[in-house]
Amino acid sequence: MSGNNGGSDSSAAGPDATLAYGHEHPDQVADITLPRGPVAGPVPLVLFLHGGFWRARHDRLQAGELAGALAGQGYLVANVEYRRVGAGGGWPATFTDVALAADTLPGLIEAAYPGRVHHGRVVHCGHSAGGHLALWAAARARLPEGAPGRTEAAPRVAGVVGLGAVTDLAEAWEQGIGEGAVAEFLEGGPDELPDRYAADPSRLGALSVPTVLVHGEQDQRVPVRMARRYRDDFGAKLIELPDTGHFELIDPASTAWPHVLAAIRLVL
Repeated sequence: MSGNNGGSDSSAAGPDATLAYGHEHPDQVADITLPRGPVAGPVPLVLFLHGGFWRARHDRLQAGELAGALAGQGYLVANVEYRRVGAGGGWPATFTDVALAADTLPGLIEAAYPGRVHHGRVVHCGHSAGGHLALWAAARARLPEGAPGRTEAAPRVAGVVGLGAVTDLAEAWEQGIGEGAVAEFLEGGPDELPDRYAADPSRLGALSVPTVLVHGEQDQRVPVRMARRYRDDFGAKLIELPDTGHFELIDPASTAWPHVLAAIRLVL
């Protein structure tokens, strides 16, 4: 990809379009940002899933600068919104939305911008709770029969990048991470609702595509031990950043940003 390792002035320009991937709820949309500069032909698509512990008070606007900065590096970016707890989301709506977005947005973007999407180079990338959803979206063929979002065939994705990702829902529930976010999201714990915890990346196993986690050693929201264990259990690559917390990973002006770009390049 062309461009430098930092942010881009284009990051402040805002998205080029907002596309609806569903018609059941107003949150079934994605902001589309086209690659900046003289980019010819199809380019990689980054399907980005924002964090916020799956709660409605956090939305895709927190990832607007990230989307613009990725576009400045020559990527096409879909900054995905989805139903969240407190506004029609949680189990199962959040999962069905993310599955629908992952399955339909590449085609919808292609229809709106013919020839711009490189369908063999689609990356799922997510921050925090969005990192959980990015990992889950790529593993949906492993979900049990009848689980929301399940697909028969492995989703067509080149790789997955998790930024400060929640990789173990059961541990997050046990530790009360995010002020009890998992208990709100899944409406209970793993012993009482084991079918819902089938959506736990730590139970879905190693992905069949390149997987990179980027995690700050000083992350106070999602402890780095989750990423270390996911690496050890499933062979994912972990880029561990000293003196880095949770939100630097989505800040194009931070020292963490070049590592985020490097992670995306690694899975393409």
